[in-house]
Order: sequence, then structure tokens, then C-alpha cells
Amino acid sequence: MSAGKLWGVGLGPGDPELVTVKAARVIAEADVIAFHSARHGRSISRGIAAPYMRPGQLEEHLVYPVTTETTDHPGGYQGAIDEFYEQAAARLAEHLAVGRSVALLAAGDPLFYSSYMHMHRRLADRFEAEIIPGITSVSAASAALGTPLVEGEQVLTVLPGTLPADELTRRLRDTEAAAIMKLGRTYPGVRQALSDSGRLDDAYYVERASTGKQRVLAAADVNDADVPYFSITLVPGPRPTTPLPRTDSPAAQTVTETAPRSESAAPGEVVVVGLGPGAPDWTTPEVRAALDAATDLVGYTTYIDRVPVRPGQRRHASDNRVESERAAMALDLAKHGAKVAVVSSGDPGVFAMAAAVLEESADPQWRDVPVRVLPGLTAANAVASRVGAPLGHDYAMISLSDRLKPWEVVAQRLSAVAAADMAIAIYNPASSQRTWQVAAMRDLLLEHRKPGTPVVLGRDVGGPTESVRVVTLTDLDPADVDMRTLLIIGASTTATVDTPHGTRVYTSRRYGTS
Repeated sequence: MSAGKLWGVGLGPGDPELVTVKAARVIAEADVIAFHSARHGRSISRGIAAPYMRPGQLEEHLVYPVTTETTDHPGGYQGAIDEFYEQAAARLAEHLAVGRSVALLAAGDPLFYSSYMHMHRRLADRFEAEIIPGITSVSAASAALGTPLVEGEQVLTVLPGTLPADELTRRLRDTEAAAIMKLGRTYPGVRQALSDSGRLDDAYYVERASTGKQRVLAAADVNDADVPYFSITLVPGPRPTTPLPRTDSPAAQTVTETAPRSESAAPGEVVVVGLGPGAPDWTTPEVRAALDAATDLVGYTTYIDRVPVRPGQRRHASDNRVESERAAMALDLAKHGAKVAVVSSGDPGVFAMAAAVLEESADPQWRDVPVRVLPGLTAANAVASRVGAPLGHDYAMISLSDRLKPWEVVAQRLSAVAAADMAIAIYNPASSQRTWQVAAMRDLLLEHRKPGTPVVLGRDVGGPTESVRVVTLTDLDPADVDMRTLLIIGASTTATVDTPHGTRVYTSRRYGTS
């Protein structure tokens, strides 16, 4: 068996449309997609690559043990990071050794301040490796600024913001143009170096270049507390001769093609709406009115596609795994005057976008943006209605997905609710990447529930391929369950009645007295 190939895939600065044709092809063809993230689990690289990935690909999520925080590792911060890179390389080597191709994602360019180089050093001497270059943040920031960085014989110096302030000052004095990377908590020292070198008045700050959250400000106007790691400071060689994009105030932000903004000074609003689970008749008149009034729609592509196209209304569709980024885009659009509808399926407050938008709106930069939530019919109630009233008494809703919470928490909650003898609506039971949780859930519940407990399987309820079945808990087959299925697990008081019109299921509101 021949070994697999390692690809270092440069994804560019953030806009999925800036991914190269070759990178898109390799992402789609690779057996394994590998990507890094901090411990919060959100990977910018995976979010960029998501439109080019295919169902069923293996994924290796490489989670840094530390980023900027302290660690009790005996080797300190560097020891923890070195150990992580060794372990990560070993995980990728296992795939490569059995012939799988591995696409290791890198924001920007793989060899430009990227984590990919650490894997390359550890694997390229044993396996074939090829690097696909990507557009760097320097180029994207220059494009956002709309002015040349260097002309003629001018020299551009790229500097890490982690350098001591006096060293940054010296290097800024000795170059015609500069790009300063790795900002975030280093920004106060960077600003001091720009001031001490006499370059502050000519410097500009670009945040999340090329994305819907892009901002361009004069470097002197930046609030130190608002600087993320994915930002850059540019000092152009030639003085800008074209109007810079809205750098006249600390709150100014650029207009981008991916997220057009109104020039209105007054904020618009964000309305988080639920379309219901599938059938158009299940979308409420209140939600329809909000969709009609919106200037912009933000949401997961599948849900956006359920909303009729309206002339002049902008649609910002994205992958289903970038909730916080989607929420920030909606709030940013509203901050600049747009009336934004964030679209969810079912009810937006049930495992959907309402929580993500409200969590992001707690950031002080969005404090003046109004946010409303409009309810929708839940998938749980839709499935229940098809068989009767299995949720007619106390019940709980639990998501089996362990993408945002560990399985140990899911299992603990399942056991607690099962012991409390309530019916349970199970959301997100399985996907192409998660195939074992349904069996694990069934086994946990059988510790508390009788084998004959009714289970309702509702798939695509309200949609064109709707199916609803009732089985017993012991006969629940994980192979019959996918991401479009919702399960309702009965309680001890849940009963079934066979009729000429099908099986009816209800959970009585009456408890017998003894």
C-alpha cells in the first residue's frame, strides 16, 4: 500500500471566494480534512473551506491546548505547544501511512505565520507533501485599504506585533512601508511603536480583511479592547491619494461586496425568525411580515433557500457551523442601517440562531442594535402532531450533537431526564460524521425505561419526503436515523393506540393515585 499525500492548503484571508481553484479541488478530493482551533472549537479555516467539502469526509480537529493563557505543563507554554504538535503530527501520520490523502487547512498562506509549517517539518521527510499557496492577509488588507503598499524601489517590511516596542520602533523608522501582524493584546505596544517612530498618522488598521466583519480605521482611532488576533496594521509607502473607505471615525467600517451596508447613521435592527420545520403553511404571518420588510437575510444556505427571492433584498447564506460569525455579520449590517432577518428553521430559540445572536449582541460594539426574536413552530411539536400528543405532559428537549458540548454532558442529561420519567424530544440525533450516539442513547435510556417504551421517528416532517413511524425503544435501529430525523421517546405514561388510520400516541396528563 502506497502512503498518502499531505497537502498544505492555503485558504486566503477569509472570503471563501478567495480560495484558489486548486485549493478548492484538493479540499473536495481529499480523504481527510484537518484543521486547527483554540479550545472554544470554532475553526476559521474550516469555516472558509466548508463550501468545498463533501459529505462523508473524515475530519481531524486539532485543538490547541493553550493559546495565550498560562499552563501547568512541566515544559511551560512552549513545552505544551511542542507536545501538541508532536501528537497532531502523529494523528495525521496514521492517515498518511494507510494511504489516505490529508488536506491540512491554513488561513492565508501555509508558510506565512501559519501552523502548517510545524506539521510540514514533522511529516515532509516521511510522506509526499505539496503546498498550495494562498492570498495573505497583507494583500487582503491592502485591497481593503484601496491604496498601494509600495511603489518603485520602496521596501516593505513585515513585522510581528509580538516584537518589543523599541525593536518595532527601530524597524519602522528604517523602512518605507510596513505590515504589522499578530495584533490582539499586543496592540498597545504596536501603537506606541508607531507613535515613537513618527508613523502613527500614516498607519491604518484592517480587521478581518475580506470577510463580512471587515473593518478599516485609522490606527490612532482603534480601541485597544476591540482588537482581535485576525487584524493587521499597514503603513503604506506612498501617501494615499484616493479616498480611504470610511476612516473618519472610530466606529467607521468598510463596505464590502459580501455584506453591503447602508450609509444611514441610525442603526437598523436584527429580527431572528423561525420558519417552522418544513411546510410553508407553518411559517407564521408575523414571520412572513418580518421577511418582507428585511433588507438583508442572513442564515444557513438550506434555510435561506426556503425564503422566496425578493427584488432588492440581499441574501447572505453560509455553512451551518459558523453561528457566531453569522450572528456578528447580522449585527454589523444592522449597526449600519440594515433591517436584518436571521433565518432559522423551526423555532429560533430551540437549538437555533436566537441564542447565538443574543450571545454575540452582548459585545459592547452592538449595544445600540435592537434585537427581536419571533417564534416559530418547533420540529418537536410538528412531529408530535403527526401521531397525536406524545408531548402532552412534562417533557424535555435534548440535542445529541456533541459539537458544542461534550458527550459526557449529553449522557448525564439523558440519564437525569430518563430517571425523571419525562418524555424526551431528541434533536440532532445523527449525521454523516456522528453515527454512534443513537445506540449509546438507547442503551442509556433502557437503564430507566421499559423495552416497550414508544419511540416516534419523524423525518422531514412538513417536507416533500416526510415519514413518521412508531417503534419500541428496544427496536430502535440507529440505521433508521439521520440528521433530518427527530425522535420522541415516551415516558411510563405514554401509550399507543392502533386504529384503522394508524398508530396514535399520547402521554396522559393524569397520574393514578395509590
